[in-house]
Amino acid sequence: MVVVGLEPRCRFMDRAGMATSTRKIAHHLWNGALPERPPLELIRELYRAENAGSTKPSGSQDMAGLILPGISRLDYDYRHEGGVFPTYIESCADAEICSWLEHCMHVVPVAQRPIGYSPLGGENLDPQWIQRLGASGKSCFSAITAMSLERLGESLNECMRCWSAVLPHTVRHPLIATDLLELLSFYQDRYPGAMYSGCGGGYLFVVSAEAVPGAFQVHVRRRSA
Repeated sequence: MVVVGLEPRCRFMDRAGMATSTRKIAHHLWNGALPERPPLELIRELYRAENAGSTKPSGSQDMAGLILPGISRLDYDYRHEGGVFPTYIESCADAEICSWLEHCMHVVPVAQRPIGYSPLGGENLDPQWIQRLGASGKSCFSAITAMSLERLGESLNECMRCWSAVLPHTVRHPLIATDLLELLSFYQDRYPGAMYSGCGGGYLFVVSAEAVPGAFQVHVRRRSA
């Protein structure tokens, strides 16, 4: 899985796959600034705070994305702490690579997840699809560090194919009013690649060397806050 630490230069939508709920908890927990402690220690502390008493705990990727600077690849294995925390983290805060990603990643607002929505209504945990999903994350990180526009776009397209197969409700659900698949196809047909920020929509990340109408761009946080 790949996460990118961002400098928040706009107000992101809630329920849109941008870790806004996790950010609010972190702000309350640490008074708006990250403590000077090992990142993995902070990830665990924030994970415990967000999931205290939850019967359906979230993954640790949101915590990692908020705490780790730059671009990070998280490797998970169910044999390691039940797959909750990564077994290995590879991060890149190279200025040239971060700048390249900022220029080629365009963010199109779509819609928040509907109230009452859940992506877990149907599950197809086929090992081959799960393997492809993991491989798409590895390909994504490799494409970013190689600054390959085409490879990055294809890794996003592959990730969406896997999401749709493994958890169909990520893109199709009775509560979702927007035709997410049709919108996704529109951008994938015209640009090297595109994928949603989270289950049920949120934002659409579009890979392009040129401006994308209606999109904004983000700034990658190079250093720990």
